[in-house]
Amino acid sequence: MARASRTFVCQSCGAVTPRWSGRCESCGEWNTIVEEQAESSGVGGGPLKLVGKKGRQIELVSMAGETADPPRLVTGVAEFDRVCGGGLVPGSALLVGGDPGIGKSTLLLQAMAALGRKGADVVYISGEEAIAQVRMRARRLGLADAAVQLGAETNLKDIIATLESGKAPAAVVIDSIQTMWSEALESAPGTVSQVRATAQDLVRFAKRHSTAIILVGHVTKDGQIAGPRVVEHMVDCVLYFEGERGHQFRILRAVKNRFGPANEIGVFEMGELGLQEVPNPSALFLGERDGETSGSAVFAGIEGTRPVLVEIQALVAQSSLGTPRRAVVGWDSGRLSMVLAVLDARCGLTLGGQDVYLNVAGGLRINEPAADLAVAGALVSSITGNALPSDCVIFGEISLSGAIRPVSQMEARLKEAEKLGFKRAILPTSTARQRPSTGLALTEISDLAGLVAHLAAGKGKRPREQRTNEL
Repeated sequence: MARASRTFVCQSCGAVTPRWSGRCESCGEWNTIVEEQAESSGVGGGPLKLVGKKGRQIELVSMAGETADPPRLVTGVAEFDRVCGGGLVPGSALLVGGDPGIGKSTLLLQAMAALGRKGADVVYISGEEAIAQVRMRARRLGLADAAVQLGAETNLKDIIATLESGKAPAAVVIDSIQTMWSEALESAPGTVSQVRATAQDLVRFAKRHSTAIILVGHVTKDGQIAGPRVVEHMVDCVLYFEGERGHQFRILRAVKNRFGPANEIGVFEMGELGLQEVPNPSALFLGERDGETSGSAVFAGIEGTRPVLVEIQALVAQSSLGTPRRAVVGWDSGRLSMVLAVLDARCGLTLGGQDVYLNVAGGLRINEPAADLAVAGALVSSITGNALPSDCVIFGEISLSGAIRPVSQMEARLKEAEKLGFKRAILPTSTARQRPSTGLALTEISDLAGLVAHLAAGKGKRPREQRTNEL
């Protein structure tokens, strides 16, 4: 007979220990170990041994065979479909995470309503809100007429029984996975054991019935999806919904996608009628830019498969503190420290006693190293007071030796800049084979000292306020 065995599980990383302790030895977090009760089998409480017949033989096939591309459920929300790789794949499982109030439920309700209006059978299960609350949001967004079946339940056994009672729906939203609980476990909802078990049952249901399952996940204070990381391994796609409270822009980013490119982004704008798609995010991020201000540079980046132009702002000021400040928004602070060190060691610019502020305009977070040269250009522009031309884009990776390395997809970056009316570009020196074909005037820089000399020589524009004072 199975007997209950008590274990202690870390709610941050999922590590299991035989006794309680204040600090988890696996992840180093404090006060995250909770006692949980699980079922074990056998006389000694160990795992159940397989006795009797052997396992069945599985079929092995050649890798050279052909398999048709999976069909897609196109919701009609273009930015959402883009991040998913072209639409939802039947039988797939998606995990969507984001800060509280960022708009996860609104986005998924809009996507399910768009599918329902196309005739698809979709279900929205809420474990956090009552049906009246979901209907109130739908009326506010103008979605009350969409054919979406609503449910408010947290018992996973009842949810699966309901979904299996008739024809399997095309798509199901579970909002959220941390509120679901299984009767097979005695632990509370939201614990590692419950999240892992309920997610596994839902993924199994999706594969068995060819239903697209979308799980909403809470995030921790560090921005990671709460619960065990094994959930991210079980699902096919992991999407993060990002955005700053002070900005109306929201960015849906794919960090894992088995059916499409990772790091793809979709841009939305929060308005009175919910989330509106932004088909051209470059024009949106550059819409309020003042091109004659020093300390500003336009970076031509790549997010997934999409080229995106964004403004990088820098301010270098004399520090009154013993330890100068380094404030960064939208970029890696360690990368900024590296660029400052290279400017000091290779270019002779002493910034050790000055405060440095760096900001990526529009609330976008940049992760690729191609932004190094744009950051350096904004810093040098702030120091010298020479503004970069308003019709110039800049990109390139900086090495510790001060050399500028070529980056990938240079032609796509330049084409996006040319489409938005830019006339020139500062980029790394490239070979004849790598040199892109474009109508922009190109300025190739081989090392960081060349960029400093280019800006210090006044090749850029003087700021408006300085020119006025000189007159």
